[in-house]
Amino acid sequence: MIAPGPILLLGAPGVGKGTQAKELVQLWGIPQVSTGDLLRANVAQGTPLGKTAKGIMQRGELVPDSLVNEMVAVRLQQPDTAKGYILDGFPRTLAQAHWLDGRLDATACCEPAQSLPLVAVSIQVDYNQLLRRITGRRNCPVCQTIYNVYSKPPQRAGFCDVEGAALTSEPMTRRRHLRSACAHTLPRLRQLSSIIASWEDSRK
Repeated sequence: MIAPGPILLLGAPGVGKGTQAKELVQLWGIPQVSTGDLLRANVAQGTPLGKTAKGIMQRGELVPDSLVNEMVAVRLQQPDTAKGYILDGFPRTLAQAHWLDGRLDATACCEPAQSLPLVAVSIQVDYNQLLRRITGRRNCPVCQTIYNVYSKPPQRAGFCDVEGAALTSEPMTRRRHLRSACAHTLPRLRQLSSIIASWEDSRK
């Protein structure tokens, strides 16, 4: 079975991009590259990019394209992406899409994964359902297990089933982030679709 080239999973926070990405990882054996995971890793490691991003995320704002692009660029240089990869939530904006377009063109001649068909999937969920997913989300700071008080609650309210650690929650920050994403990201999906269509045409 030949894996596809880059797979793009697009949509607002909470639509299930991560869930679908994990299914694709099992199916194709290529890595999931999540901008959320990259941001959290950079923040946890205290990298210069992470320190800048931390303050922005704490305000519930979207991290600037330049920071996200640089984190993605570093990740895509790792060997496990050579046969393909899944971009979870990237590109999120037109600027990110144009950056990715340039990178795909620049690497198509020397990276086999870039010459394979590009696959883009836009996942859409009702806004009220998104709100429940976002505000109900709880995270274990130790094992990173994700719970939801509405659909996947822990056995003991407020504590991780695996580690027993107190779960973290920032519902108001998550609500602001969702509003910001809907205001700035979702209206651009149609424009992103046009760019993606041009990628597909140029690679036929």
